Order: sequence, then structure tokens, then C-alpha cells
Amino acid sequence: MDRIQALRLFVRVVDLGSFSKAAAELGIGQPAATKQVARLEAQLGSRLLHRSTHGVTPTEIGQLYVEKCRLITQHVDEAASVAALMQSQLQGGLRIGSSVAFGRRVLVPLVMRFMQLHPGLQVELTFEDRVVDLVEQGIDVAVRMGRLADSTLGARYLGINPWVVVASPAYLARRGTPRTPADLAGHDALVYSTVQGDARWLLTGPDGQLQATPVRGLLRSNNLSALLAAARGDMGLAALPCYVAHDAVRAGAVQPVLGGWSLPSQEIHAVFPSPRQLPAKVAGFVDWLQAQLGQNWWAEPR
Repeated sequence: MDRIQALRLFVRVVDLGSFSKAAAELGIGQPAATKQVARLEAQLGSRLLHRSTHGVTPTEIGQLYVEKCRLITQHVDEAASVAALMQSQLQGGLRIGSSVAFGRRVLVPLVMRFMQLHPGLQVELTFEDRVVDLVEQGIDVAVRMGRLADSTLGARYLGINPWVVVASPAYLARRGTPRTPADLAGHDALVYSTVQGDARWLLTGPDGQLQATPVRGLLRSNNLSALLAAARGDMGLAALPCYVAHDAVRAGAVQPVLGGWSLPSQEIHAVFPSPRQLPAKVAGFVDWLQAQLGQNWWAEPR
């Protein structure tokens, strides 16, 4: 039995005037209760209880000691209540991480709506394109694209991040519209140097066959917004996530090409430092985020 439980036992012995009743209430045997109180007396070097055939009563020191024990156990119970309340309610600090493009274009408006639903939250958003250590950086939950490596992190599948090849109408009018992967040899590609296989685009045809197609171009970047800007500027074909390209496609600044062919989609996961004892604020946010990333989520107004 730990020290707090020993103090709690002592209080109940005094209140009930009986070792047996206090032991039964706390779910332990009477011999264990007697030994625990005797150990307290030995540690203090003072007798705390008068024992008789009629029961037990506190000594003068015992009476003073039991009042302090009441305060201690009350404070412990209050602390436990606060912890339970924080665990059950969506309040307090929540630190969220993601990649730069997803964070700026998707996560910011979603988090703002979530905060309106839960005004007790204080959120910190951190965006980096490199994979960071969640524990080291103090991240409560991060949104990551692609298959997850085996790790001790907790994770929840959120949805799919599809990609599309786009180009501006002016570029296509000047260079022609590619219909098949073979046509890419005659085009300038704006190469994203992180995800889609560098200078080799993986395209799946209508028959389900995967084709790895080399591409070339004068501009490479690890920033999706830079590639979209280049595509809008008539500089070539860009392979982009649909959530990055959607607004520009809707505005007519770029248009999808290679109809019938598709780039690999990425899985989207929420990851958190531990799969166990997930705080309510994290679980609530992940549940809500999963609901927002349903079918064609990238086309939803934000």
C-alpha cells in the first residue's frame, strides 16, 4: 500500500473507530490494516491510536495527525478530479503539426472551425515539411501523408490525398495537351523533388497497369506552392495534390491533363506520441478531422 493509501486508511480507522470496518471499506484484510497503521506509528515515533476491546480512538498526537491527513487526502482527491476533468473535456493547450502546404491550405481553416466549437482550447500550429520527433517538439497530434513507418507512435487513418497533373491553358495551347504518359517526353515538367519519385512520375492507366514515366524540366522544388505558381505562369506540367490544385482549376488558371491516367494517392494519418491514454482534446480533434476528410474533401469550400 502506498503512502497516500496508508493515510487514507488511518483517517477511516479514526472515523469508524474500527480496524475491521476500515479494512473492509478499503478492500484489504484487517491484519494488513493493523500492520500499516503500526508502520505509520513507527515512522513517526509516536502512538497514534488507543486500542481497546471497545475499539480504537486517536491519541492527542493522533488527533492532530488525522486532521493533516484529511487535508492531504482531500488535496489528492481534488487533483485527481482536475486531471479527470481535463482528460474528459476539450480544453487546454493543443499543439498540432503538419506539412507547410497542407497546414496553410487545409488545416488552418479546419482548426479555426474546431476552435469555434470548443472555445476552451488554446491551439498552437506548427508547419514543417520534415518529419519531426513529436515528443521532442511537444506535438500533441500531427497530420502526415504517405505510408507510416513502423514506430511506437499512435496513429489514426484519416483519408486519401489524391494527386493530379495540371498545366495552364496558355502552356497547353503552345505545347499541346498530353493524352498518354508517352506524350510527356515532349513537355516541360515542374518536378516536385520530395514525393512523386523525383523525375519519374508513376501513372496508372485505365487498365490498372502502372507505368513509370521519366520527365524533364528546368524547375524543381520541394515546395508545392512554388510549383503551382510555375504552372499558373505557363512554365510546364505540375504533379500536385488535388487540395493544392483545386482552387486554381476551379478558377481556370490551370486544368487537369492525362485524363484516364492517375498518380498514386497518399494515405493521410493523424499521429500522436502514444496510442494509450489519448487525451480527450486529441481524440476529439482527430475524430472531428476524420469526419472532415471524407470523399472529395479537397473540393469542399474552406
